Amino acid sequence: MLDMSVPWWELIVRGLVVYVFLIALLRLTGKRQIGQLSPFDLVLLLILSNAVQNSMNAGDNSLVGGLILATTLVVVNYIVGLITFKSKKLEKIIEGRPQVLIHNGKLFEDVMNQAKLTRDELDSTLRQSGYFEIKEVKLAILENNGSVSVQGYEKA
Repeated sequence: MLDMSVPWWELIVRGLVVYVFLIALLRLTGKRQIGQLSPFDLVLLLILSNAVQNSMNAGDNSLVGGLILATTLVVVNYIVGLITFKSKKLEKIIEGRPQVLIHNGKLFEDVMNQAKLTRDELDSTLRQSGYFEIKEVKLAILENNGSVSVQGYEKA
């Protein structure tokens, strides 16, 4: 239970490498993948976590090894949060920037394609916000977390 089969520092390095790799991978897949999990996305994340487990623990199933890895991941996540809070340039690289999907009733298809957001997904989000046509929308923004903020025209 307490005997480790790999050195403690190797667990830290492995945890760091996997963390950075997954952040980059999830960042490349687009905002929609993070903010709007379908059942398929959830299954992917569960399988992904199992797939990278062995690369992090190198076969070490000890209690101490698990605690070292958990601490490493939490500390790295905290540090990344601090870095993105203090540096807007790094925040843009790591978290991205909000993107305008609709402005004054005009849909930006290139932004939708870049974000891998389908028209059906956008229409669903607009309906949830109370809008049934794009021309009713003054501004729709795809946020960093994958959600869509919608503002309609003032109703007279």
